[in-house]
Amino acid sequence: MPDVAVPPSADEQRLYDRVAGHVARLIEQGTLRPGDRIPSVRRMRGQMSVSLSTVTHAYRLLESRGLIEARPKSGYFVRDAAIRVPLPPKASRSNIRPLRVNVARLSRRLQDVLASPEVVKLGAAVPDIELFPTQRLNRLFSQMLRRFPDLGHRYDVPLGYPPLRKEIARRMIDAGAEVAPADIVTTSGASEAVYLALHAALQPGDTVAVESPTYFGILDKLETLGLKAIEVASDPQTGVDVDAIERLAEEKRIQAAVIIANFNNPLGCRMPDAAKRRLVEIMSQHQLPLIEDDIFGELHFDSGVRPNALKAFDRDGIVLYCCSFSKTISPGMRVGWCAPGIYLESFLQAKIALNPAVSIAMQSAVAKYLEIGGFDLHLRRLRRTLQDRARQMAYSVHQHFPEETRATAPQGGQVLWLELPRGFDSVQLFEEAAERNISVAPGVLFSPGDRFRNFVRLNCAIQASDRVEQAIIELGRLAKRQLAT
Repeated sequence: MPDVAVPPSADEQRLYDRVAGHVARLIEQGTLRPGDRIPSVRRMRGQMSVSLSTVTHAYRLLESRGLIEARPKSGYFVRDAAIRVPLPPKASRSNIRPLRVNVARLSRRLQDVLASPEVVKLGAAVPDIELFPTQRLNRLFSQMLRRFPDLGHRYDVPLGYPPLRKEIARRMIDAGAEVAPADIVTTSGASEAVYLALHAALQPGDTVAVESPTYFGILDKLETLGLKAIEVASDPQTGVDVDAIERLAEEKRIQAAVIIANFNNPLGCRMPDAAKRRLVEIMSQHQLPLIEDDIFGELHFDSGVRPNALKAFDRDGIVLYCCSFSKTISPGMRVGWCAPGIYLESFLQAKIALNPAVSIAMQSAVAKYLEIGGFDLHLRRLRRTLQDRARQMAYSVHQHFPEETRATAPQGGQVLWLELPRGFDSVQLFEEAAERNISVAPGVLFSPGDRFRNFVRLNCAIQASDRVEQAIIELGRLAKRQLAT
C-alpha cells in the first residue's frame, strides 16, 4: 500500500507551534537578525526539550511564512524579508550647470577623524582586516623575497610586473572584457589609476559628467586637476540616467564621464547591461573618454556571475578601466591597474611623471596568489559576509534611526546610503559623532553642488560588535535630537 501522510496530533501541533513561535519572537525582537544562523535542529531539540521531528516541522513552518531559509550544508538562516528595513531613497535629479568642485577640505577632515585608532570607522569604505587573506599573502610575500632577494629593492617597468598583468587580463575575462596584458598598466591602487586616467584624457577646465551622488574621492581628483563637474541623475537600483548623458554629449556640454557602473559608491546600485552598452556607444559615437571605476565589481551579492564592466562593451578603446585589489585582497598593498584603451601612451606618460613604478614585491605576491588559486573561494566567502553585514546594518538603522529614515538595499559593495528628512544636517551629525569617536561620511561630500546634506553614508563592511551597535544607537539618538530641535 502507498504511504499515507498522517496529520499531526493536537499535541504535536502545539509543540512545533511553540518552537516556531519562540524563533519568530527572537526574530521580531532583533535577537536574530537578517543573515543570522538560527540554532541547528539538534541544538533546538535540546533547548526546547522536544523531538527532532518537532523542530523540523517548526522550521518548515517558519520557511513557509518567509521568516527563515535553508542553505545547503549550512543550516537555517533568518531571511532578509523577515525583517522590516527602511524604504529606499528617492532617485536624484540632474543639474546640468557645470560646477567647480570644492570638497577637499571636508574630505581631509574626514580622513583626520578616521586616522584615530579609537574611532568606530563607519565613515570609511574599507572592510576589517580579518576579512582579507593576510596570512597567505604574508607567506607568499616572504617566499618571493627569499627566492628573489632583490625583488623589493629595484624599480619596475612603467607598464608593471608582467606576471601580474597576465593574471589581471585573465580576471578581466570574467568582467566580459578582452584585454591583453600589454594593454594593462599597474598603479598604486585604483585611486591613482583614476587620477592618471583623468590627467591623460582631459585638460584643465574641461567638464566631466558624474553620477549624483558619486564617490567623493572622484570629486577630490576633479578639484585637484581643475576640472568641472555636471551631476547626472541616478537611480538607487539602476544607476545613472543614460538619456541625460546622451543629451549632454549631443549638446557638447561634457568632455568625458566618470562612472561607477557596478555598485556605485554610495548607492550600491548596478547598471543593467543594456544601459552599459548604450552608454559606451554614446560616448564612442561622440569620441568622448569614459572613465570606469570598477573597484567593487567583484563584490556582487547575488549568486550569479560577476557583472560585466563597461569595458566589456568597448569596441573603440574609449573606456579607461580602473580597478584594484584594495577591496578584495589587501588595501595596504596598494596594487591597482588601468586598461586605458586608446589613451595608453598619454596614461603612461602621466604615470612616469607622477609615480613611474609600483612595488614589484607587492605585485609579485598578488600575482602568485592569483596564480595558485583560492581567490574565487575567498571572494565567495567575502561576498556572503558583506551581504550579511549590509542586512544587519540596515536593520540596526531601522531600529535606532528616526522613523522617516530611508536606506539603500545595495546589490554589492560595502556601503549603505541613508536619506533623512529634509532639514537634517549631516555635517552637524558628522562633527557631533566625531566628538564621540564615531565617524560617518556626510552626504555633501558626494556632490559638487552641495546636495545630499540630509544624507549619510555608512560603512557596512565593519564587523558587527557591541561597540558598533552602540555607535549606531548613538548616531540614531543624535539624529533624533537634531530633528526635534
